Amino acid sequence: MEFPFFKLGNSTEALLCELSPLCLFFSSLYTFTITALPFCFLLQILCRFPRFYVVSLVHSKVFWVTLNSKFITVNRMAGDNDIFILLGLTHCPEVEVVLFVLFLAIYVTTLVGNIGIIMLIHINSCLHTPMYFFLSNLAFLDLSYSSAIAPKMLVNFLAQSKTISFTCCAMQMYLFAAFADAECLILAAMAYDRYVAVCNPLLYMPIMSRRVCVSLIAGAYISGSVSSLIHTSSTFSLSFCGSNVINHFFCDIPPLLALSCSDTHINELLLFSLCGFIQTSTFLVILISYAYVLAAILRIHSTEGRHKAFNTCTSHLIAVALFYGTLLFMYLRPSSSYSLDADKVVSVFYTVVFPMLNPLIYSLRNKEVKEALIRIFHKPHSQ
Repeated sequence: MEFPFFKLGNSTEALLCELSPLCLFFSSLYTFTITALPFCFLLQILCRFPRFYVVSLVHSKVFWVTLNSKFITVNRMAGDNDIFILLGLTHCPEVEVVLFVLFLAIYVTTLVGNIGIIMLIHINSCLHTPMYFFLSNLAFLDLSYSSAIAPKMLVNFLAQSKTISFTCCAMQMYLFAAFADAECLILAAMAYDRYVAVCNPLLYMPIMSRRVCVSLIAGAYISGSVSSLIHTSSTFSLSFCGSNVINHFFCDIPPLLALSCSDTHINELLLFSLCGFIQTSTFLVILISYAYVLAAILRIHSTEGRHKAFNTCTSHLIAVALFYGTLLFMYLRPSSSYSLDADKVVSVFYTVVFPMLNPLIYSLRNKEVKEALIRIFHKPHSQ
């Protein structure tokens, strides 16, 4: 059964609206991202000459970076050491037990909340709209990149040996970066969706067609995957000839660059340019979209109408503020200002806490989601 918003509109007015400056800017962002990333990838290869293979896992449909074993042995660390040690959040065993219980509860809540959002949108035809199509993908990304970090972190809270293999470290970095970059682009797509809904409500369905929605989602996943591939391959082409202790609770780029004994200027340039482009450009799309939305809301004469229009955007604005605030702080600073201990605390929020909060934000502040939940829970009693 097709979703209602999957029907294409063919009016001339809708076509002209699709070619509006904001839509052209958003399309240019996707086109430039997808076409520019391979050139950055080529630059990285020419500078480092890493040998690696990329294989596709059919069942997960996720690209994994598997580094050539000979290359790893030569460049990763001195000797035959093939593991990293994750320092974690604390060294105190009593505190680690408390943190294990706390983060286990957070992770279980994340799983239940995001899977619940996906299932709720799937089984309720009233939620088969572009906004909830994007929301279900956002829930999937929150679930995915949290699952790339949380299980290993929970194990390390109770383990005596807090180690991670070289290959698993590369996989963890790749998955997290791919899902996080894709989330930036989907948050921008959701902002554009709100712009069309508020500023062009009569043309909403023709503009946000199946082709447009699927293209935005596909562009987000492709861009995130390629960007993450560049970061992961460039990071793991470095030499790690000293300590193998990572001052973090997962394999993130900044602590690994700090650990390397190679020249990391190219890596820092790639990190700043790619993350800077994706994060700032998508954030710019969000700002422009909501500038139009705010202008449209201020033109509404009735207080009730303004309140209703603004309520359609508040959940997304809260999610954007939380997510982008921490990401911009983490990855768009010069290396001289990095404090790994402080960064670990900030990382906890966007890797573990925010994926738990997003389902609560979108469900508690969304009338349609709350009504769908009420219908589900009251349905057995009415039969």
